[in-house]
Order: sequence, then structure tokens, then C-alpha cells
Amino acid sequence: MATIFTRIVNKEIPCYKLAEDENFLAFLDINPLQEGHTLVIPKKEIDYIFDVENDLHAELWNFAKKIGKAIEKVVPCQRIGITVIGLEVPHAHIHLIPLKTMYDMDFSKPKRSFTPEEFIRIAEKITAAIEQT
Repeated sequence: MATIFTRIVNKEIPCYKLAEDENFLAFLDINPLQEGHTLVIPKKEIDYIFDVENDLHAELWNFAKKIGKAIEKVVPCQRIGITVIGLEVPHAHIHLIPLKTMYDMDFSKPKRSFTPEEFIRIAEKITAAIEQT
């Protein structure tokens, strides 16, 4: 059975897409820790990030870097935190989380809530910043 991320890649489930190319997709986390919390995934369904083939793995991180730089331009923060947990969805993914403090990456904290209109606004701003790079 396809993962939820594969279903997003296949457009079976909608997302707030920020960027996409032939190998990768970046979209807003719908249960974010912070405004602009983004997931970056390879389109190919691979469970564990260390099982991603070397060239694709390097390209994934370069893609994530481009997205992170755009988030920094749009969301007030000191840095973009990066985490790879990989237990909640069996599809390799990178969390990019805008940080004001190191506690902004605490996954035990309550998730933020945004309206669809707020998600769209955030996504449009980040997408515009990606396109300017």
C-alpha cells in the first residue's frame, strides 16, 4: 500500500505545494510545529533516508537547502531547523522548521493550527521566494 506521501505525489491527496521537480516535492506540514514547517521528500517511495541511493540523497539535501533558504526569507526566524525522524511515515522525508528558539523543534509540543487560507498565503509567499532564487 502506498504511503500518504506517495499518495500526495500521485495527487490522490492534496497538499500545500511549495516546489517540485522530477525527483522531489516540498510541501507544508499540515500539523506544523511552526509557521512554514515544511516536508521535503523524494518522489520515489523509500522508507529509510539512509537507503536513498547516494546521488539522489545528495540531490535531496540540495533541494531541501533551496527550500530552507526561501523559508528564511519569508518566515521570521533565526534559523531553519532540520530533522529526519522517519518513524511516523515510512517514506524518507526531511522536516524544515523555522526556529526562534531551540524549543521550536520539540515534537511533543502542541501543533500549530492554520486555516486553509493561511496555509495558502504561507505557501504562496515561500513559493515566490523559491522562484526568486
